[in-house]
Amino acid sequence: MKGDRVEIVVDAGDTTRTYEVVASRAGRRVETAVRRGVVEVSEVTRSGTVVRTARFMANRVLALVEQPVPRDDDADGERPLREVPKS
Repeated sequence: MKGDRVEIVVDAGDTTRTYEVVASRAGRRVETAVRRGVVEVSEVTRSGTVVRTARFMANRVLALVEQPVPRDDDADGERPLREVPKS
């Protein structure tokens, strides 16, 4: 969803660096994966096509913060009740 964001804090030797991957357009989302010692953060379209990817060595990553956009129907953290029709 547009606005989904992942922040990655990486150890850069004597300092830390912070990177952000943001879903820049409507219908895109940000996905994270950890494979073979590599943290991969990708911006993906609805159809699953990867638009851009950021890769970091897992032993250098200090923090990985996923910040999803609050949805209108789910703003207070609870799903609204829906009436079930009688059969």
